[in-house]
Amino acid sequence: MAKQKILIVDDDTNISELISLYLTKECFETRCVEDGESALLAFHSFRPDLILLDLMLPGMDGYQVCREIRRESQTPIIMLSAKGEVFDKVLGLELGADDYIIKPFDPKEMVARVKAVLRRTVRQPDAADKSAAKVVRLPDLTVNLTNYAVTCQGVNIDMPPKELELLYFLASSPNQVFTREQLLDHIWGYEYVGDSRTVDVHIKRLREKLGDHEHWRLSTVWGIGYRFEVK
Repeated sequence: MAKQKILIVDDDTNISELISLYLTKECFETRCVEDGESALLAFHSFRPDLILLDLMLPGMDGYQVCREIRRESQTPIIMLSAKGEVFDKVLGLELGADDYIIKPFDPKEMVARVKAVLRRTVRQPDAADKSAAKVVRLPDLTVNLTNYAVTCQGVNIDMPPKELELLYFLASSPNQVFTREQLLDHIWGYEYVGDSRTVDVHIKRLREKLGDHEHWRLSTVWGIGYRFEVK
């Protein structure tokens, strides 16, 4: 049985990593992002079963993220906030949140709330599920893993399967850094007998085909690996 997926949206990495640790121990799959724009991108690519959403985010705040998601999906949302006033709770719930947790909170209680919301939520197919099954869409770039097609600035780009799978994997996790070993494991498999330079060669080919864009690029994190940077 596939693990249920939780998207954690919080600009405090210490909090998001703690939440992720507890949820991972409970056999959930997690992804952490730090701002509202990244949350919307991850919502479409990661397709979470539930979202833990901090209200005080840089740029687009949690209220606006909730509004945007509710326009197309009923995916459960639990809001996280240091604001404990009744007005803030009511506003969050009226916007469509399923629960509201006040910081600081006990991680065990948070896990219990997540499980409770998932138990009482029967997820129905929605617009996001239908349109973003295995597709990443960014300005001037569409990566479709369903039919193995890439379009960049209106032009279809020919790519071997592994190149496309690598691009899709990185673009599905914007701004997240992956080591070469992690990319080998995810794309080529744990039993792949090869050299981490395989990743370097594929990244080089992707850069030659895609170039840089004002909103995104494949960037090197020296001494660690690579990430798909979304500005």
